[in-house]
Amino acid sequence: MRWRHAATALLLAVLLFLVGWDVMGPPPGPARERAGDAHELGRRIYNFRCYYCHGYSGDAKTLAATFLTPPPRDFTAASPEALSASHIADAVRLGRPGTAMASFRNVISEAEIDAVAAFVAREFVRDRARNTAYHTAANGWPDHDRHAAAFPFARGEIAIDADEESLDATQRTGRRLFMSTCVSCHDRARVVDAGPTWAARPLSYPRLGFAPGDAQIPVDAVSSASVYAQHEVVPVIANLSAQQQAGQTLFQANCAFCHGADGTGKNWIGQFMEPKARDLTQYSARTMPAALLRQRIREGLPGTSMPAWQHVLTAGEIDAVATYVARAMFQADSVDSAANRSRTTSDVGARP
Repeated sequence: MRWRHAATALLLAVLLFLVGWDVMGPPPGPARERAGDAHELGRRIYNFRCYYCHGYSGDAKTLAATFLTPPPRDFTAASPEALSASHIADAVRLGRPGTAMASFRNVISEAEIDAVAAFVAREFVRDRARNTAYHTAANGWPDHDRHAAAFPFARGEIAIDADEESLDATQRTGRRLFMSTCVSCHDRARVVDAGPTWAARPLSYPRLGFAPGDAQIPVDAVSSASVYAQHEVVPVIANLSAQQQAGQTLFQANCAFCHGADGTGKNWIGQFMEPKARDLTQYSARTMPAALLRQRIREGLPGTSMPAWQHVLTAGEIDAVATYVARAMFQADSVDSAANRSRTTSDVGARP
């Protein structure tokens, strides 16, 4: 009978081990270290691929979420019983029909799917954690709390179209800051009167060109043009026709948000997209004929974030954008046409 007692003790030990793993995490030692590595892997995948719609803290309070119907899942509103890691992994693996949630089966590995699902289940569903703070010195925002006056507008605590008389001096300053900088990522947060859809364009950029970890980072070291901002310079083209000038205005007011003012797609938003915004300067009239370019603008491009503009722009406006792109951004097919495309970057950050 002794072997039965030994087997029972072994079984109990295994059960306690499994229960302890599930409830409290892996026991001390290499197993716990591996689990920690998997959690941070899940964090890195989430912060690269998922935050854009679901938010850094999993609450789906993002610019993209305001354009999606139905909205992305707010993980912080679910209970651990209702939303387990396996349920999340299935959604990542298979997508969610009828929503913007696409399948990532052919994008990331099974191990990465499991890692990001476990991260979301623990970080947001169970712990309601903040995740990674974005406005840090390491990301280019030293002493971000100095902008605290704008925070109530970013969080939706104060409507940005509130009556001027209802705001004190600090709140009025905060609103001006929010509208001039923060709104490009935080969208309009909350308004009393929604009105028409606003035209969006990038106004702020992640600041680069400084040394993370410096005890004191001069303000001017992070306020100059970054590797992203340099692609928000509008190309100056000689002798634009009236149609091309109209196209320039339309492109810079609409298309530049993703493709950058110079059409490279190497601005901040364009580089954060998956897949990245198309670099229009890689095309020519030969590789992208005018008819195909107009079709892409009119009908969009499936499998990317390029939407159809046929219900937003008129046929004439689409033609104007296409002629401007071909003139200002496409590679020249001949030396003669190249000579007509003189550019200058003296007007950094300029907008028509």
